[in-house]
Amino acid sequence: MTDKKILFEKVKLGNVTLDNRVGVAPMTRTSATPEGSATAQMVSYYTKFTRGGFGLIITEGVYPDDKYSQGYLDQPGIINNEQVQAWRKVTDSVHKEGSKIFIQLMHAGALSQGNRFNKTTLGPSPVQPKGEKLSIYGGEGSFPVPKEATKEDIAEVIEGFVKSAVRAKEAGFDGVEIHGANGYILDQFLTDYTNERMDEYGGSTENRVRLLVEVSKAVREAVGNEFTIGIRISQGKVNDYQHKWAGKEKDAEIIFGQLGSAGLDYIHVTEYEAWQPAFSKGEGTVATESAFGDHGASLAALAKKYGGLPVLANGHLEDPARAQEIIEKGEADVVTIGRGALANGDWVKKVKNGKPLEEFVPEKVLSPDAKIKDFEA
Repeated sequence: MTDKKILFEKVKLGNVTLDNRVGVAPMTRTSATPEGSATAQMVSYYTKFTRGGFGLIITEGVYPDDKYSQGYLDQPGIINNEQVQAWRKVTDSVHKEGSKIFIQLMHAGALSQGNRFNKTTLGPSPVQPKGEKLSIYGGEGSFPVPKEATKEDIAEVIEGFVKSAVRAKEAGFDGVEIHGANGYILDQFLTDYTNERMDEYGGSTENRVRLLVEVSKAVREAVGNEFTIGIRISQGKVNDYQHKWAGKEKDAEIIFGQLGSAGLDYIHVTEYEAWQPAFSKGEGTVATESAFGDHGASLAALAKKYGGLPVLANGHLEDPARAQEIIEKGEADVVTIGRGALANGDWVKKVKNGKPLEEFVPEKVLSPDAKIKDFEA
């Protein structure tokens, strides 16, 4: 094995300097109180990764408003002072051990399956989501057809992200990650088959990415230039793993190009396997359409090329050689690890010291009696 030194270099994301290039990926959990406050169990969960050497921790998806955003029962929120103070215990503990922590703000939209504020779901269009609710979070059966978002609803979605980002600063977070991936509401606006709108938020790729850009700009304006902001982007979704952008690399150029000028500090890209070509030749991409060789570019590489921002890459990068390679090739600046981190809370220290890593075995990590459920999404 070659030297993994590059993984342990310092790196900047906005005004935040990380001690290394390895982060814990955001993983959905349902271990907050029913009222959405972080618990002592969550303090322990996040702190163990800090002690294990991870330079960055990104939280599970946190709901940003008391309207349509909550996705799961017992999901944490950041919508009031009580929740801010609960999160402060998490951030204080993580900082005491020396890591940085970003909060991921997530509006579930049409994929909500547990919202204590609202029984109706919200989406860009009244299109029933594919697949079924996630049973690991207490869901059962098909998703309902969502209410089509009005302009007032859209304004409230933006306002929720803005106000929760401000609260995140109060709670001591080092940055905010806007969840624009995995089939949740911002991704629903971005996705062609869930967005049938005929206004400025629908139709062309430029229109469908508009809400993501507006949220990014509004959050930036609210928190100022010193606070780190990123966005997470994917093609696949929790209810549609195989989805690919219809416009292939042209879509990537538009999406990442727009986000690259929206006031963000980084783009966090997640794919099933981060190093694989984003679009296979079988999907219509030929080698001459890409500047990255015969096999085509990974989504991370396309984000780097067209976004012009630091890129975080996620997707089965728990193998240190894979993690090292994607950084050495210049496709990513930081790697985030999910299942590998669950199996090895001290992944960074183990790799640094040349010690073997444990395989991810759900039965070992997830007790059948535990309230915690983890899912890399």
